[in-house]
Amino acid sequence: MSRFFKCLLFIWLDTNQQLYITFHAKNVYHNDIKVKLFLELYITMIYIFTIMANELKNEKKTLAVSMLAEGNSIRSIERMTGVHRDTIMRLGVRMGEGCRKIQDEKMRGLNSAHIEVDEIWGFIGAKRKNADKTGNYGDVWTFIAIDADTKVIPSFVVGKRDAYHANAFIADLAARIQKRIQVSSDSLAAYTDAAERGFGAEVDYGQISKTYSVVNLNKDAASRYSPAEVVSTEKTVVSGMPDISRICTSHVEKQNHTLRMHCRRLTRLTNAFSKKIENLIAAVSLNFAYYNFCKSHLAIRCTPAVAAGIEPSQWSVAELVERCGE
Repeated sequence: MSRFFKCLLFIWLDTNQQLYITFHAKNVYHNDIKVKLFLELYITMIYIFTIMANELKNEKKTLAVSMLAEGNSIRSIERMTGVHRDTIMRLGVRMGEGCRKIQDEKMRGLNSAHIEVDEIWGFIGAKRKNADKTGNYGDVWTFIAIDADTKVIPSFVVGKRDAYHANAFIADLAARIQKRIQVSSDSLAAYTDAAERGFGAEVDYGQISKTYSVVNLNKDAASRYSPAEVVSTEKTVVSGMPDISRICTSHVEKQNHTLRMHCRRLTRLTNAFSKKIENLIAAVSLNFAYYNFCKSHLAIRCTPAVAAGIEPSQWSVAELVERCGE
């Protein structure tokens, strides 16, 4: 109730100042009973439509965040919860920013041994061929690192698939690990220089190159969108002395699939996409925080954060919402 009166007083003072200028110019003063009634009605309506309408209960916030993290679209959440899509969008952005800060703080001094890195494609506003015409960001890539043993995701970067973002990604990963590790990646050329810049000589780094058969020449949908068959693989030692048998990207590629299923903006064959890169970063941050701290992994029977020794227990979504300041 005290918050109600504070908000009411703030709006009244602001409105009083604005209306004084307006009505004084027309020789109408606040002593007029009509002006007083108008002020009271105006203040009440402003409070109802701008303050009360934007205050979601914690249960609604938790439900909306859970749905976002489980791959529901914003409009489907709007239909199921009755919360306006703009409110859901703003909540998602705030949660994403909070999750990014939480993970930046928690993912420090990790004892990982085997890290796999990869990148997953998406787009902002329009795909590459139309991005220049429409003035949009175009193709965007999310660089992902995953611990093959604990399944935790210690680092990610959203940006272009170039040397700049690869360097930023590997440098961020290196800052979070406290001992020598083995890193596996695909054959993206930017990773070689990035690994040397980020880790120096203190890394065992290997690449795996996969050759796929051409199976998508048919026009029917079933074969056109089926994954290509891997016909051969080649493992290369780039630096250090990596265990050849552990040079692998299977875990991070499976994580790419999990991300596409849980982040609607990255799901294939839908009309869901981001119009701003800030919104995509927020959505990815929320998804990874949910994955690391809230979702129990079937392979390890606990959350990745618990398996990595970062947290003693699994978080609920309500706890995640609270820790993000909502």
